[in-house]
Amino acid sequence: MNAIEVFQDWLDDYLNFEQLPQKDIFWLDTIDYLCKRFDNPQDYAPCVHIAGSKGKGSVSKMIACILEEAGYNVGLYSSPHISDFRERICKPSGFFDEKIYEDTIKEMVPNIESILTLPAERAITWFELVTLYAFLCFKNAKVDWSVFEVGLGGRLDATNIIRPKLCCITPIELEHTEFLGDTLEKIAAEKAGIIKNCTPVIIAQQQKNSVKRVFSEKAFTRHAPCYFVEDLIKNASYSFDEKKKRMNVHFESEIFNRPIDTQMRMLGKTQIQNATMAAIAVRKLLPNLDESIIEKGLSKAQLPGRFEIIEKPNNYKEIPDLILDGAHTCKSINATIDTMNKIFGEKKINLLFACAADKDIKDIALLFKYRFNKIFVTRPGDKKQSDIKAEIEAFKNAGLNFSADADYKAMIIKAFEESAAEGSILLVTGSFYLVSEVVAFIG
Repeated sequence: MNAIEVFQDWLDDYLNFEQLPQKDIFWLDTIDYLCKRFDNPQDYAPCVHIAGSKGKGSVSKMIACILEEAGYNVGLYSSPHISDFRERICKPSGFFDEKIYEDTIKEMVPNIESILTLPAERAITWFELVTLYAFLCFKNAKVDWSVFEVGLGGRLDATNIIRPKLCCITPIELEHTEFLGDTLEKIAAEKAGIIKNCTPVIIAQQQKNSVKRVFSEKAFTRHAPCYFVEDLIKNASYSFDEKKKRMNVHFESEIFNRPIDTQMRMLGKTQIQNATMAAIAVRKLLPNLDESIIEKGLSKAQLPGRFEIIEKPNNYKEIPDLILDGAHTCKSINATIDTMNKIFGEKKINLLFACAADKDIKDIALLFKYRFNKIFVTRPGDKKQSDIKAEIEAFKNAGLNFSADADYKAMIIKAFEESAAEGSILLVTGSFYLVSEVVAFIG
């Protein structure tokens, strides 16, 4: 085992909310205490903070890529990872030198293990330690800028100890309602917790005006300049380049000297809003940055498992395209299907699906009617709580023909073999954990 693998085993001794959700474990006291033990590494470099329900990972990556294209050494903290833990803590263009990760582990682990008592009766969590590790890695890598994606919510998320130069909040959806609230407005209030005093905040277009008011009022109380993307952007459009599997994007704004035109690797209508938000954010940070830098940065941004197209996957060359997308809500899966149809038209497509136990499986299943040639249903792996019986019932009630098996490894093989036999495209969606298992399967 290498140093990162040993470190991951060490982390697994701590509560991991991503895999085992629990209530009443969120506060900032512990991360504040930990950071003070390491001389507050979160304050080492100027940073950007991104919260929201959907798109925050994409916006984070786009901002980081633009900053890197401008010549800065940039650290990017995001989640989840698909195949390598270092995906969470890296540069926009790849991993840091191995020595950064190893030296940071040597610095961090003994210090944490020497802690005898904490300021409150609550154990340190997995995410707090990973966040601290990111702070230390970025400091040791001597980054010029760092970009932090919120883990969950915002107000009490471990990342909210940072003091950013600018914040972004992407669209709000009903998600994690047992932890963040049962209305869009309550969830928005939690996300708005990242807004800092006198710190500019960029807000994406929202479903309801009442959600916009939550952000406007919070920004007002914090004396924070507040900018809504929909008020700044005009003439936004896109088209797909089917041969290159790229998306041509155009948008205009008074804050730019000319229209922005770029070809992006990240696909789908929602990526236009993410791109406009990222461009506005960097423009506010660096007002004199040339538009060509913004265009090049956006063109380089890509994330695994976000409508990622793999042509002729390993060992299954008969499958023309494998689409990997971690979408796991009705809105995001609907967007995935819309993008798929725009790129592939009426081509034959199979579906491999699994989701976590807390997802709206009844409504999600209805989205798959009339489109897929074959459907394979399973669990998202061993690390996430799931309910295969609920999935099967939902797909039956939706009137779908499908194959189902709780043995996800067997079902992955079945989906690949049958798709290869008939030359069908294969879409894998419903969970990043399922996407991770498929990535491991194809190597």
